[in-house]
Amino acid sequence: MTQSILVENDGAVRTITLNRPQAFNSFDMDMGRAFQKELDVAASDESVRCIVITGNGMAFSAGQDLKEITAPDAPNFKIIVEETYNTSIRKMCSMRKPIVAAVNGVAAGAGANIALACDLTIAKESASFIQAFSKIGLIPDSGGTWWLPRLVGMQRAKALAFFGDKLSAKDAENMGLIYKAVRDEDFKNVVSETATRLSKMPTYALGLTKTALHEGMSSDIEEQLARELDYQFRAAESDDYAEGVASFLEKRTPNFQGK
Repeated sequence: MTQSILVENDGAVRTITLNRPQAFNSFDMDMGRAFQKELDVAASDESVRCIVITGNGMAFSAGQDLKEITAPDAPNFKIIVEETYNTSIRKMCSMRKPIVAAVNGVAAGAGANIALACDLTIAKESASFIQAFSKIGLIPDSGGTWWLPRLVGMQRAKALAFFGDKLSAKDAENMGLIYKAVRDEDFKNVVSETATRLSKMPTYALGLTKTALHEGMSSDIEEQLARELDYQFRAAESDDYAEGVASFLEKRTPNFQGK
């Protein structure tokens, strides 16, 4: 049986590849569980400093496998959304390591929103993003209604959700939906360079920064100042901070360990 999730290591970078190319890497519950297992393993592995999520074949992910949800013995709809998608998004957002989405092709429905839940989203110029939910009478899930207005504003979020039009990677970059769209021939190198760069940074502080930014989306300024004070104190006690200061004073390249 073909594995639905592939894992590969390159130094401190772990790549998790969605591997159902015959179904455009659409998710069924088995693939969702396998994906979540690899997220947990990467989170607990101290040798992993950065995670890349990508797809095998022509697509990043087409979202939910409709064959599963329309089968006679289909799981309950609420169970699919909660256990396949909501659980995955929670694990990604709480991950104290940077996650890069390497969008190699179409990212549709939940597949698009999984890409947006990553910390940095890099896409081939030939890739596209589609909030496909309205086309079958559904609403954006997998955090889509949370991410979209925060990334592109309410009017554009509504248009993307209402119409479900295909959005090119370049247009997604221009409107601030993703970090970067790159030429197809440069894609692998840009993803590798970005992930490697992140893996060599003080990832303990990056994890705190990620958490603070997410929590700040629903905080007032006083709450956020208190949070920054707490997290800054934690960062200042880390080995990475000590190494960063020492390397600066010694005029050398720091050797961060993510601790």
